[in-house]
Formats: sequence, structure tokens, C-alpha cells
Amino acid sequence: MAERDDQDPADLSLLARWREGDAAAGHALFNRHFDSLYRFLRSKADDGIDDLVQETFLVCVRNKDAFRGDASLRTYLFAIARKLLFAHWERRARRQSEIEIGELSIEAMSTSPTGIIARAAEHRLLVRALRAIPLDLQIILELHFWEDLSGPELAIVLEIPEGTVRSRLRRAREQLEARLVALADDQHLLSSTQEGLETWARSLAQAVHAGAQPG
Repeated sequence: MAERDDQDPADLSLLARWREGDAAAGHALFNRHFDSLYRFLRSKADDGIDDLVQETFLVCVRNKDAFRGDASLRTYLFAIARKLLFAHWERRARRQSEIEIGELSIEAMSTSPTGIIARAAEHRLLVRALRAIPLDLQIILELHFWEDLSGPELAIVLEIPEGTVRSRLRRAREQLEARLVALADDQHLLSSTQEGLETWARSLAQAVHAGAQPG
């Protein structure tokens, strides 16, 4: 299969060298994508985040034949991280098999408050609201706002048809808005968050990433 135009040549070169046993190439690849993966996992896992990041890279190199270049390496890494995140919560939640983890919220599965420290009240409200909507809806919103993933990329990560992405995003925003209304302490905070939702959502990435230490 031909490589896509959105592939990063540096990623492909580093991955090939890592597969061949070049530890320095693996370390460089890790550093290139650590920030994004750490953000992705930190807002959705209460512990074991560093282990999940490292396991994402290990799965990537172990399953070397699974990556065929039909998506960017970054998208492929997010898809792996999502599956590992689901396995993490399946172990923690101990739910019956017929219940889909993606339909549950972090708030419903976790007994611990978020460790994310945000100075702005709007950010704190958004964190609470995001953790209160179903996990797959939280994922699609965060990857859309924080990582600027395209519709086709979001479809790959969430394992849904590309034509479903727009409706899934709309449903995610509707549920987020409903949680904001339910959780806001006062009307001024609610209005401020709603009116600048995209700006607050995008800038929240910095608060989520605070404290990250690449290995």
C-alpha cells in the first residue's frame, strides 16, 4: 500500500530504524510523540499513565506489520493508546462484558478526583464536564480540540465509519454542554465557558499536560 501524503518522513525513518534495533531512534520517536500521548492518557486515567505511554510504543514496535502507512503514525499511536486505555478501565471497573467501556464516563468508573491542576475556573469546569460524558465522546472532543485530528483520523482512532464522525462530534458537544449546565456553580462561569468554549477547550491542553516528564 502506498504511503499517504500526510505521513511524516521523519517518523517513518525513526520507526524503521527502531524496528531494526536502533535504541536511539526509538528514544527519538518516543520524545516526538510523548507530549500528545501523555495529554491523551492523563485526562482519562487516574494512575499508571507513564506505563500506558510506554506500552503504547512497545505495542507499536511489536506489531510492526500492522502499521501499513494507511494513516499517520501519530494516528496509529492514538488508536493503540485508546485500546490500552479501555483495557486499563476494564480491569479497574470489573464490569460485565456486555457493558461497553466507551459508553461509560471516567466519573462513573473512577473513585479518585482528577489530578489535573487548572488555574482558570473555566478549565476546572471543563475538566469535570469532560470526565462526566461517555469516554468515547470525551476522546473525540479532546483529539479534535487538542490534536486537530481530521475526520478520517478520528474515524481510525475510534474505529467508526468516517461518515459517523460529524454526528459523533455533534453528540459529544451536546452532552458536554449539558454537563456544563449541570456542573456550573454560577451563571457567569457558565456563560464565560460556553461563549469561549473552543478557546477554553484548546487551551486546556496545557493544564492537562502540566507535570509531564518525558523519559
